[in-house]
Amino acid sequence: MCTSIAWENGAFYFGRNLDLETAFGQQVVITPRKHLFCFRREKPMEQHYAMIGMATVMEDCPLYAEAVNEKGLCIAGLNFPENAYYPTEEAAGKAHIAPFELPWWLLGQCATVKEARALLDRTEIVGIPFSESIPVSPLHWHIADRSTSIVVECMRDGMHIHENPVGVLTNNPPFDFHLYNLSQYMNLTALRPENRFADEVELRPFGRGMGAFGLPGDASPASRFVRAAFLTLNSECEEEEEASVAQFFHLLDSVAMTKGSVVAPGGEWEHTLYSCCVNADEGVYYYKTYGNNQLTTVHMHNANLDGEALGVFPLEMKQHILHQN
Repeated sequence: MCTSIAWENGAFYFGRNLDLETAFGQQVVITPRKHLFCFRREKPMEQHYAMIGMATVMEDCPLYAEAVNEKGLCIAGLNFPENAYYPTEEAAGKAHIAPFELPWWLLGQCATVKEARALLDRTEIVGIPFSESIPVSPLHWHIADRSTSIVVECMRDGMHIHENPVGVLTNNPPFDFHLYNLSQYMNLTALRPENRFADEVELRPFGRGMGAFGLPGDASPASRFVRAAFLTLNSECEEEEEASVAQFFHLLDSVAMTKGSVVAPGGEWEHTLYSCCVNADEGVYYYKTYGNNQLTTVHMHNANLDGEALGVFPLEMKQHILHQN
């Protein structure tokens, strides 16, 4: 399970929690403009936009969980089991891209969501695994730039591209349910609530925050969607980098998963392996891990973006503590 957020606060920020029971060899990876991307069905991409994100590197391929390119276009893949469907028969007249190739395909060629939508119209996402030992991941995707946010879902009745007015995505059910479900919470407010119970009874709030009474607090995808949407859309923060980044991680913390709260099917504890926030304007990738609350940054533009070799940065996993005496 995961949660992604797109948020504009002077600069444009994009990030996510990745919730899983086990690590997957994740590292921060910078892909420069001349790194060769080899596709299973399409011609290799020798020249493309540079990108940065969290990935597993296998056979010199960065398998991105989320990434942003040098133009500020962002993508995150989130778990979408039972609903995700990728055809194995390839339609004529379209490019055929495996799910693990989609971040390269879009971020390598597109500078905006508008360009990504046009490319998706000419693309079919097909059920090709990375290898025999790595099956196809059932995903849907949150794609965003400074002005637009969309969700891409491939289901049995085809590819659906949804406008995303709240800039948030979680997991099942499909995205149109999540938007419809928000109607159940339209009474929530950050303001002091008014008495609408009855004119005959004098009622007053006995504490702050009661305007949002009923905001769901469990870890289910539907509840995380409502909680992340409410907090993001009501967020107030200074338009300054450190304040914005701190605020973004507070938003992610509100939907993070702690060990012991959710048992995965295999009996292990599902938890937030890492949280990340990218300043998409500057290409600065911030992250923290479950075991290390201190923020670590990797700067895309400090790398040689005209090179070919991947820049790989192992995660800081051990807790960093400032001892003041």
